[in-house]
Amino acid sequence: MISVGDKIPDVPLATVGADGANPVRSGELFGTGRTVLFGVPAAFSPTCSDAHLPGFVAKAQEISAKGVDRIVCVSVNDPFVMGAWAKDQGVGDSVIMLADGAALFATAMGLSIDASDFGLGVRSSRYAAIIDDGTLTWIDVEAAPPDHEVSTADAVLSHL
Repeated sequence: MISVGDKIPDVPLATVGADGANPVRSGELFGTGRTVLFGVPAAFSPTCSDAHLPGFVAKAQEISAKGVDRIVCVSVNDPFVMGAWAKDQGVGDSVIMLADGAALFATAMGLSIDASDFGLGVRSSRYAAIIDDGTLTWIDVEAAPPDHEVSTADAVLSHL
């Protein structure tokens, strides 16, 4: 698993906008400035939709006021699912919704989990992290899904 002080791996990911899917590399996205990143196992899942993402949307201004340049949500879903989830949740510009369709980022970070028992295949662990200029400066990973205690917006705020 990635550790504090490690560089964020550089892999292909995607966002979705009005013009469709947009490729992005994690090295570029996280390479400059301060980023709050949180990973979730699945878009539209109960814990992710009812508690995790909404907490970051609600606290986005407070997080940004602490010197954060961007808040990013990553999930092992395609960019169109991430776009639909953002629309459903009223995310707007508060959180960048990042698609890790092939679990390349989750795997490179050492944060992939096997959710085959739930019919989901390889997914991301639930976690929150702070990245400064491409280097991990803080991370906390939930012990097991659907835990949602150490990766909340409030947990991040306490470490900024």
